[in-house]
Amino acid sequence: MNFANKLYIVTGAAVDSDIGLAICQSLDEKGARLILVGRRAEALETTLSLLKNKHHKISVFDLSQLDSIAAWAKLLVDDYGAIDGLVHSASFQGYSPLRGITAKQISQYFDVNFSAAVMLVSAFSKAKHFNPNASFVMIGSAAGLRGLKARTLYAASKAALSSMVQSAALELANKSIRVNCVAPAVVDGAKAEIQFKTLGEAQTKLLISSHPLGLSTPKDVANSVCFLLSTLSAKTTGVTLPVDGGFLAG
Repeated sequence: MNFANKLYIVTGAAVDSDIGLAICQSLDEKGARLILVGRRAEALETTLSLLKNKHHKISVFDLSQLDSIAAWAKLLVDDYGAIDGLVHSASFQGYSPLRGITAKQISQYFDVNFSAAVMLVSAFSKAKHFNPNASFVMIGSAAGLRGLKARTLYAASKAALSSMVQSAALELANKSIRVNCVAPAVVDGAKAEIQFKTLGEAQTKLLISSHPLGLSTPKDVANSVCFLLSTLSAKTTGVTLPVDGGFLAG
């Protein structure tokens, strides 16, 4: 997995995103050039400071501004050249019990988790926006493959993402662009700790025990992303790869 001279965009690259940061660090270690994308400049600068190489770039952008994604993508390509791949790690997370769901919540989940992914794939698959054999990887969730209580909107948005990956993979195969998804279950880290506090001790024990190999780490997720970006997966497209410690097997 040598990514020297390869250019990748990573959304959700802020330092307080466990998975996004791990992906950036793994790609950095393998020699890639990165464009770090997020809403907060300071959080992106902190991520940049943790990377070994200093040739990476930062782009502050709000992916919920769906109509602006195509123009923003063109600006990036004009400034830095065609990309070799894209990792959409930005995500809106939380709980959404059916009794309190609002239309605004639906937009919050779907705009970032699904609609932004569609617009990114559409934008960067245009002529001269990508290099030959480009690879696009979405960060989905095991929740999109298995129903979870009180997480209707999050699960539905990730299920839509996995479905999009299948269709996009077929449509873009003639351009030699691969499109895949990595689907973690609970990932050990700061976000998991917040989730555990919400659930309480008893429910947390049950959730952890439903991962027979234990919780995945952000590095585990990043390793699978790197695999799908690399030539080791040259004939793999349209798949959702669980990185879930066996959660979906139960």
